[in-house]
Amino acid sequence: MKSRLAAALAALLFSAFAVAPAMAQERQQSQQQRNADDEPAVTQGPTSRAAAGRQRRERAPAAPTAEQILASAQEQMNLTTTGCQVSEAKLMGKTAADTTVYEVACGAAPGYIVETKTPPEASSCIILAHSAEVARAANPTAPPAAQCTIAANIDIQKFLRQYAVDAGVACTVDQAKLRGQSSDGAVIYEVGCSDGPGYWIKQQAATWTKTPCIQVLAEQGTCEFTTTAENAAFVKTLLVGSEAASCDVTEARLMGRNANGVFYEAKCAGADGVIARLNAENAVQQVYPCATAQAIGGGCKLTTAAAAPAGGRP
Repeated sequence: MKSRLAAALAALLFSAFAVAPAMAQERQQSQQQRNADDEPAVTQGPTSRAAAGRQRRERAPAAPTAEQILASAQEQMNLTTTGCQVSEAKLMGKTAADTTVYEVACGAAPGYIVETKTPPEASSCIILAHSAEVARAANPTAPPAAQCTIAANIDIQKFLRQYAVDAGVACTVDQAKLRGQSSDGAVIYEVGCSDGPGYWIKQQAATWTKTPCIQVLAEQGTCEFTTTAENAAFVKTLLVGSEAASCDVTEARLMGRNANGVFYEAKCAGADGVIARLNAENAVQQVYPCATAQAIGGGCKLTTAAAAPAGGRP
């Protein structure tokens, strides 16, 4: 180190005194040469070359570009059944199993988080958001579950409203949520309407189906976004033009259907309730007063039947 400092200092002095007498310059150059002779030669032996090789191997590879990430994510989604055309992709990292995880946006369709398994495993942003909500409700202090964070994937309600349109729901959807999975493996969603009763909807393959909440209730399901009053108002519209049109429906239920049609019970404010039988076009075919309808599907459940008068039959 001293010799290097001496050589550097000598160089500075030589530069500073470039106009010194020739003898001084010669002595100075001679001293520089001796200092240089004392400096050990630097060579790259086998050990130093190996170390340099290790450094090159251990140096982190360059991060992939946005275009490369997009292409890799699309390649993975092409191996799934989602049909996603990737409009945006984010590299989330690697797992302990050395698989790579991407989040993808799919244009106007819901996005996914996809893991490069064989075959790739794609998880819907809608299902991930629902799972995170359930986990938070069960344990608010638990670490947050994985969710989608690309801006195009965050508005889950937007996607669910579009699902309602795809399923043929004609109302103005103001609420929607994932309900679960049916026995046939289809995901079920509930949608609520600002202007009437809501529905359960599900997609099987490429086909959407919708089930009115009054039917969901008849099948022992629940509808969070549909009120008793909304179902009653729906049945009242079915009674328009029939002999039961004057019924001020306060409560209603779907009783079931058979080869003759579909049966609804309506509870009427200040009057006896009725059971109405409708055809496939929802036109009323027959009306049965609750007082005499005990034989129709087990009779009325919403209206208390009048007590039989003493002495037997009326």
